[in-house]
Amino acid sequence: MMNADEMQAIADTLMRVVTPDMAPKQLIKAARKEHPNASKKDIARAAFFSIIANAEEDHGKARNLQAFAIAERVDDTSGSAL
Repeated sequence: MMNADEMQAIADTLMRVVTPDMAPKQLIKAARKEHPNASKKDIARAAFFSIIANAEEDHGKARNLQAFAIAERVDDTSGSAL
C-alpha cells in the first residue's frame, strides 16, 4: 500500500503528463517511467486523488483522469462477486 507522499507524487506526475487523447495504457506507461514500482491500482488511486485535488484548476485533465480511474476501478472489480 502506498503512503500519502507516494500518492501525491504519482498524482503530480499524472497531472503533468496527461493529455486529452491519452489512452489508459499510455497513462500507466508514463506514470511508471517515474514510478516504476507503482501498480495499476496505485496509479488509479492517485488519479482519483488528483481529480479531487485539481478539478477546480484544470477540467480537461481532471475529466481524462476520471475516465481512466473509473475504467480501472471497473476492470479491477469485474472479477469479484458482489
